[in-house]
Amino acid sequence: MLQQILSCDWGTTSFRLWLLNVHDQTVLAETTSGKGIAAVYNEWLQSGLPASERINFYSAILQTHIESLHVKLPDDLPVIISGMASSTIGIHELPYAAIPFDLAKDKLITDKIIAGEKCKHDILLVSGLKTSMDVLRGEETMLLGCDVMNDDSIFIFPGTHSKHVIVQDCIAKDFKTYITGELFDLLSNKSILSKSVTSNSDEKYQHVFKAGVKEAAENNLLNAAFHIRTNELFKKYTAAENYHFLSGLLIGYELKEINVLLKTIVMVCSEQLSGKYLVALEVLLPGKRLIHINADEALIKAHCKIAAAHYP
Repeated sequence: MLQQILSCDWGTTSFRLWLLNVHDQTVLAETTSGKGIAAVYNEWLQSGLPASERINFYSAILQTHIESLHVKLPDDLPVIISGMASSTIGIHELPYAAIPFDLAKDKLITDKIIAGEKCKHDILLVSGLKTSMDVLRGEETMLLGCDVMNDDSIFIFPGTHSKHVIVQDCIAKDFKTYITGELFDLLSNKSILSKSVTSNSDEKYQHVFKAGVKEAAENNLLNAAFHIRTNELFKKYTAAENYHFLSGLLIGYELKEINVLLKTIVMVCSEQLSGKYLVALEVLLPGKRLIHINADEALIKAHCKIAAAHYP
């Protein structure tokens, strides 16, 4: 069994790479970049190179990141990559595995790219999951790294495009995507409401955030969103307070659909992202069992499990 692996999360807008000890998931070295798959794809389109060179183009960029770890590595150390690297804009497109998906068997679709001139390490691409109407790439791998319980649970992955995954008896039964983060950006920066919103991170406005969550639970979003304008017009909230009201409104609207019969809600994200979601859930579902799992730790644990399965 491999003692170490390179673990990579290559998302749409970010790149993260770790050198790991497989047996205890210890991080030995790491590097990050804002150069996600979308930026690399644009560079690829502008390069004018033939399709046959696409893997080499991405592999060369990956090799540069590996070298930025400044650690001497054996060439036979594989890189396990999840996220958007296996998408239509990634290194090489892989099909999605279908829901329902048995998390205990770890049978995500993968593909190995043999080491070559551009990248000295074998690459193991990990694909995503799909329903008849939805897709995800990256969160399914984090889910493998969570200690999934046998009770009926919902796993929430907050972000630009939040994901809610229903898990029953260790089987992912269904999931939905919510464009909460993207809609917040559009409304606060590019809509008529932007004149009534000022970006800030002041924690003293948590009561305003909660008011937005309650408004979402009781009103239609298309109507409630306009209250951002009237809040300022009628001097109910300042533009700084409206920023948190809008956040509560959108997060509350995302979370209001959660089935109250589910026994456990698991947040898989950073501490920074978990805060507002946990507050919103306490408003909407008081007393519900809430668990927080660090997304990076879940991803690292999953990549080590995948390494053990593919490199025994």
